[in-house]
Amino acid sequence: MDSSVPAIFIACILMSLYCCPLQALLCPPLPTSMNITEFSCNSPSLNNFPVGFPRQTRLISVEFTNISTIGVDALVGLPNLQELHLSNNRLKTLPTGLFRNLPKLHALDLTDNLLEDLPPGIFENSSALKQLVLKGNQLVTLHPSWFQTLEQLEFLDLSNNQLKDVPPYCFNKLGNLTTLDLSFNFLCKLSPQILEGMPRLEKLILEGNQLRSVTEETFHGVPRLGFVFLQNNSFTDLPAGIFKPLGLLELLDISKNKLTSWNPQFSGQGTKLSLDLSGNPWVCDCRMRALLNWVKLHSVLLYSTRDVICAYPKSLEGQAVMTLGEADFGSC
Repeated sequence: MDSSVPAIFIACILMSLYCCPLQALLCPPLPTSMNITEFSCNSPSLNNFPVGFPRQTRLISVEFTNISTIGVDALVGLPNLQELHLSNNRLKTLPTGLFRNLPKLHALDLTDNLLEDLPPGIFENSSALKQLVLKGNQLVTLHPSWFQTLEQLEFLDLSNNQLKDVPPYCFNKLGNLTTLDLSFNFLCKLSPQILEGMPRLEKLILEGNQLRSVTEETFHGVPRLGFVFLQNNSFTDLPAGIFKPLGLLELLDISKNKLTSWNPQFSGQGTKLSLDLSGNPWVCDCRMRALLNWVKLHSVLLYSTRDVICAYPKSLEGQAVMTLGEADFGSC
């Protein structure tokens, strides 16, 4: 290490200036003579993206700052960059060529910025990406072109945006994706092709949308899907047989919807199922009795049983379903 570099300067870099007394430095760039491969800065006073990263840099973390723009050449000359963390800034847009010539970039985090849209070709040179996090922005529309070259992507987080729809076949090139998070958007419906082309998908998170229905074809083609989160939506019905293709399903959360009855149909269940039925306005008649019998027969683990409550008939309103005997359920 260059002995001419002041010790306090080095300490500021390594500690991200969070506790550094020289706040005026505002996370300075690394001198090219220093053999440091990771750069971290979280100074809220930083207004401009740092420059001067050494060629050997593998990780850049510029988070919780005040930067609102980033130049198209900000990452030029960084062929070894593997992780880029830009969460909790004020970025409103990104230039088209920002991620060009980053052949090793496999993790990109843009959580909690102000992004309303992205250029169509923003990720066309990012084929090595495995993790992409766009959580907590203001995206209204998804462009299928964003995802057409991301064949190695394994984790995609689009939660907490303003999405009202997902275009058909939007993710059909994501053959290695294992986790898709679309929670806390404004989705009212799902295209039957939303999961097309994702045979390795294991976890689907759709919590906190406005979904009312889903077609029986939705879960075809995702045989590895084991965790499905549909809670906090507006489902009034789930089609018979919708979960039949999911022989490896381990956890299904349909709590806090508007379901009054449900006829579960599964085939070839290879794992023990955990299920959350709480927070729905259940009708406690012969259909609920059949549902409970199915739960017992298949040794299904029920979560939050105290909150699985009868809404109808009036005589059973507010009663916990699990406290009822066979004779308590009304006829259909």
